[in-house]
Amino acid sequence: MELLSALSLGELALSFSRVPLFPVFDLSYFIVSLLYLKYEPGAVELSRRHPAASWLCAMLHCFGSYILADLLLGEPVIDYFSNSASVLLASAVWYLTFFCPLDLFYKCVSFLPIKLVFVAMKEVVRVRKIAVGIHHAHHHYHHGWFIMIATGWVKGSGVALMTNFEQLLRGIWKPETNEILHMSFPSKASLYGAVLFTLQQTRWLPMSRATLIFLFTMFMVSCKVFLTATHSHGSPFDVLEGYVCPVLFGTGWASDHHHDNHGSPHSGGPGPQHCPAAKSKEELGEGSRKKKTKKAD
Repeated sequence: MELLSALSLGELALSFSRVPLFPVFDLSYFIVSLLYLKYEPGAVELSRRHPAASWLCAMLHCFGSYILADLLLGEPVIDYFSNSASVLLASAVWYLTFFCPLDLFYKCVSFLPIKLVFVAMKEVVRVRKIAVGIHHAHHHYHHGWFIMIATGWVKGSGVALMTNFEQLLRGIWKPETNEILHMSFPSKASLYGAVLFTLQQTRWLPMSRATLIFLFTMFMVSCKVFLTATHSHGSPFDVLEGYVCPVLFGTGWASDHHHDNHGSPHSGGPGPQHCPAAKSKEELGEGSRKKKTKKAD
């Protein structure tokens, strides 16, 4: 901690933790969330045929984490919608994303250099939501470690955890896409981050809350920007999990993990497998839209 003080990291972290999220960072969060909604198959068609259902899906993408956290803590699940400014801002982003003339808004925000900036700013919001969620849960349950971890986790990855419900609003039922079964990097990172912030909140981690927010935000921003820039579905945790989880949970976990990553059956070792990367949602969404455009032409 003396080294951190010498580097003035404490003051920088404190100033960083006090930066307001609304409206700039929240705007970036809404833009990226609704970009991923537009990448979903059938999302554009739904917005044309059933705008109300599309708007509800958009609100789940923007505020799903707040809804789940309120549900866990026994608070009104519609409480966050009393924040009219945020709802109006999210609604404006939804309208521009799906209905802007010539799709200009979507083309601008999906341009990779600009998108990477929004992705980085979204991770700032994610980490802050995890920290606030755990602080809120600690206020109600001082010794409820699991409640704090669960609340922080859904605050950071609530949108992904509500995927199946959001799909139902779009008329799709795919239980095999459950986020619990196939956890993405943001969900895993949110879970690990929730554990760290819970340890800090209960004073088992000798670090200030502001410093932990700053360091974990830098980690999340670096990883997510790199994964987005390379269109990768990998995770920095894969290497560690490849060695640790088979030891803790047996060979069954190793074979399932190997199958999920489409690894070669002849490759050995618990380390990461070199396999062709699956197409990202962005690539699939762009491909389907280009095919439809060619057919229309």
